Amino acid sequence: MVTSGQQKRAWFNKVPDVTIVFWIIKILSTTVGETGADYLAVHVGLGTAVTTLLMLLLLVGALALQLRENHLVEWKYWLTVVLVSIVGTQLTDALTDGLGVSLYRSTLAFAIALGITFAIWYAREKTLSIRSIVTLRREGFYWTSILFTFALGTAAGDLATEALGLGFTLGAIVFGILIGCCALAYWLGADSVLTFWLAYILTRPLGASLGDLLSQAREYGGAGLGTVYTSLGFLTVIVALVAYCTVRAPTRSPAV
Repeated sequence: MVTSGQQKRAWFNKVPDVTIVFWIIKILSTTVGETGADYLAVHVGLGTAVTTLLMLLLLVGALALQLRENHLVEWKYWLTVVLVSIVGTQLTDALTDGLGVSLYRSTLAFAIALGITFAIWYAREKTLSIRSIVTLRREGFYWTSILFTFALGTAAGDLATEALGLGFTLGAIVFGILIGCCALAYWLGADSVLTFWLAYILTRPLGASLGDLLSQAREYGGAGLGTVYTSLGFLTVIVALVAYCTVRAPTRSPAV
């Protein structure tokens, strides 16, 4: 039964269609999360704690804008994703650098947190599909999951590239191949929800590896572009692609 309140606020799916542009923006946003957090914490000198607090406040504001809508607004959605990326990075850095938690433990902790979120989400909604983010509660589960995917991806990526010694270049190649395997599995008939979330998690370490590869000094295996130019360059591309998506946005039907 549909109440009068529901009739006044018909919901549309609030997640963009999963296209190649979606994945490009997602990878770029994870790179900005890596380089942007490093720039604020290290080069500006804010430190991990202040950077985390500042970005958390901005994320709360962006989420408030996002949750007020009953339909997809591209720039609000992707602004929230970029800020979640930075906060997720800072959570891992706070555990590793601030509290001395090993990357093995933080990776496991965030994996468990994400698994619990998925379990509660599925128990309440009977679906984890991003094609059905059409209620406030589902959107709450969605953004909580997104935060933990960024934190998990950061921890797993740092574990692979630093603790296990893959390095930036090999790390980017390995994570790119793993994402390709998810895409291949999807085309071969694997579950679309499972392959989506696996690929979504893997884009975080891929983006971080690309960000480090471009921004870090040459003596550390990077291209030496620095965090400022890397962040600004990727943000410019994100803005251009979001503007493109806004112009080309399809008409969506409300949830029933």
